[in-house]
Amino acid sequence: MGTEGSNPAPSTGESVANYDRRDFIDGRNGHRWGLVPMLALAVKCVSLARIAGTLVETYLGRDAGQRVLKGLIRRGVADRISAVLWYSDLREFTRITDQSPPEQIIPLLDDYAEAVISAIYDNGGDVLKLIGDGTLAIFTAAAAEEACRSAIAAHNLLQERVAQLNKRRARGTLPTTDVYVGLHIGEVFYGNIGSDERLDFTVVGPAVNEVARIAAMCRSVERNVLLSQAFANAMARLERGRLVSVGRYALRGVERPQELFTLDPFFLD
Repeated sequence: MGTEGSNPAPSTGESVANYDRRDFIDGRNGHRWGLVPMLALAVKCVSLARIAGTLVETYLGRDAGQRVLKGLIRRGVADRISAVLWYSDLREFTRITDQSPPEQIIPLLDDYAEAVISAIYDNGGDVLKLIGDGTLAIFTAAAAEEACRSAIAAHNLLQERVAQLNKRRARGTLPTTDVYVGLHIGEVFYGNIGSDERLDFTVVGPAVNEVARIAAMCRSVERNVLLSQAFANAMARLERGRLVSVGRYALRGVERPQELFTLDPFFLD
């Protein structure tokens, strides 16, 4: 029973809305129920913070999103880091867009982007940018060979998921394709680039240009994945046996020809 001049707290199943406003601000119950607005505000703040975190990570990538949330939003502020760079795009995407109904293009991009991004995230990488059918990502680790190992694992997982995806899309008589992947390692600037009105949190540097050119060479040499000489040199010595040289090539915009490698499909771990 409550004391005179106050009401007991609502019993189970009884709506708080049935209580008089004075019960929340007066007497013994007021001491208890007066906390409700503050608790509601605290819950709202936590919820908004989580929503903001999810939004920036979805649009900027996990690591970039966290950096922005921590206040790293000044133009021109960038860290110089060493990272494994991943650039991938879809085989014959232009032909597919020319021959397929427009309403099939976005679902196609979504299907293959899901396979690419999930394979990268599941192996510790971070997607920085989606460029049409292309994906730019980085892998970082304390040791370069660990980052290389993660990138190769992501590629292997991607091949499995694309094979499953192509079977599913073929059953629905939808267009199918494959994913070309270029892998490189080098120093890049990682941070905010742009104008006062529009910033982009990304990586820039010659190594970014090189990895895009390496991925573009997949068409010419008919390989799903190509790795740079620098990537091969950074791999653990015992793992280099899985690499097969495909020759030396001049890459557009890159000063010197370089040897490129692919993964031996018959290599046994």
